[in-house]
Amino acid sequence: MGLRAQLASLASRVKQEVAFYRALLAHPHTPWLAKALLWLALGYLVLPFDLIPDFIPIIGQLDELVIIPLLFYLALRLTPISVRQVCREISAAASESV
Repeated sequence: MGLRAQLASLASRVKQEVAFYRALLAHPHTPWLAKALLWLALGYLVLPFDLIPDFIPIIGQLDELVIIPLLFYLALRLTPISVRQVCREISAAASESV
């Protein structure tokens, strides 16, 4: 598999994950705490401030690699499996139609 095919596969996977989390946020049976954690992760990703400043070597850059996945993990753990499955199906259908 060439580099171009790997990048295309990665882009497709990221697009499907974004669709999944969008569907999860829009689903009426997603718990409010899970929605709050997802919004918090998104805010932490896009806002210019950090809990640990980036000028601190190593730890400053790693905080995003730890905090954001942890928030996503907690949000998914709080969401019922049936809701996650429905949202996965919605995101798969959306990626197939494009």
